[in-house]
Amino acid sequence: MRLPEISKTLQVPDGVEISVTERVVTVKGNKGTLTRDFSHAAISLGCDNRLVRVWAEWPRKKEASLVGTIYSHILNMITGVEKGFSYKLKIVFSHFPISVKVQDKFVMIENFTGERKSRKSKIMGDVKVKVQGEDIIVEGLNLENVSQTAANIEQATKVKNKDPRVFLDGIYVFERNEGMS
Repeated sequence: MRLPEISKTLQVPDGVEISVTERVVTVKGNKGTLTRDFSHAAISLGCDNRLVRVWAEWPRKKEASLVGTIYSHILNMITGVEKGFSYKLKIVFSHFPISVKVQDKFVMIENFTGERKSRKSKIMGDVKVKVQGEDIIVEGLNLENVSQTAANIEQATKVKNKDPRVFLDGIYVFERNEGMS
């Protein structure tokens, strides 16, 4: 049985401005601004006073699930402009010391398992990457860009054609936080 309407409302916190124009959501906070286009989704968005409403009328399964998904995306945008997101990765090696450098929009991983050629991983969007000793800190406002950058770094050091239980060398995510340093 289909419901006539599924909706979720979100209270906008103080210090955050939000505007919705033709399913394009712009969120401004003390850390910065994020904009996201939801025009591909068959849902409705509205903003009045300090409330944001996401709803779908006579939704099928896909539209009903999109209401919750877009609600979560907007929550992540608000958290991003208020606090930001940070991931910490640990550099792990046993024989060959791995050196990591940031060059332009890439993270260069050199001497991984003794390889001569350095491995590259892409930095997504406006994400900042810092190398501090054996830790790599990935920070930014957009959760998807921060997590994808951390995943790119982790995947760049994936061990191939060897037993992963024995060869534990690599770079691994060990901490996820809301809030940047």
